[in-house]
Amino acid sequence: MAIRTDAPTRREQILKEAARLFAERGFHGVGVDEIGAAVGISGPGLYRHFPGKDAMLAELLVGISGQLLTGAKQRLKEVDGAAPEVVLDSLLEGHIDFALDDRPLITLHDRELDRLRDSDRKLVRQLQRQYVELWVGVVRALYPDLAEPAARSAVHSVFGLLNSTPHLARPGSLPGRATTAALLHRMACGAFAAAGSD
Repeated sequence: MAIRTDAPTRREQILKEAARLFAERGFHGVGVDEIGAAVGISGPGLYRHFPGKDAMLAELLVGISGQLLTGAKQRLKEVDGAAPEVVLDSLLEGHIDFALDDRPLITLHDRELDRLRDSDRKLVRQLQRQYVELWVGVVRALYPDLAEPAARSAVHSVFGLLNSTPHLARPGSLPGRATTAALLHRMACGAFAAAGSD
């Protein structure tokens, strides 16, 4: 997958700081002035980019669900025709990158999803279901004897493992990004192998 090298836009900077602050102190514990100060603009200046905090939260949570799905589809295209192990490794690499690099968004999803409007929450759930089903297909290609419900349960279990990164330790206290990524990868592969061996 291509790595972005251009500088983030002001809107992206605002979203990144909003995610960090919301994850640290909760959605209601953060004001627009604080978000503005974090990116060097006045609180009211944020309204040129977003109508309010609710819109920021929706864009963060709908956005990351959409990015995960789009990224997974792109990875599947890039490894089309490869062995199932290679395909699964590619999906794991993408999700591990998310789990290590976007820890505030995981925390935000866990704590604040219910604050979204119904339509936005339904969209998040729809995108997440599609993402899960991509994984289910890949896992079943690797372990063809694994029934679909068991494969789906295994995928959700692995997501639980990978998405636990905000709870592992404070940033900087993990053994290093590469080591942590390799450990998560081995554990996820082990979980799928265990599910596929039944």
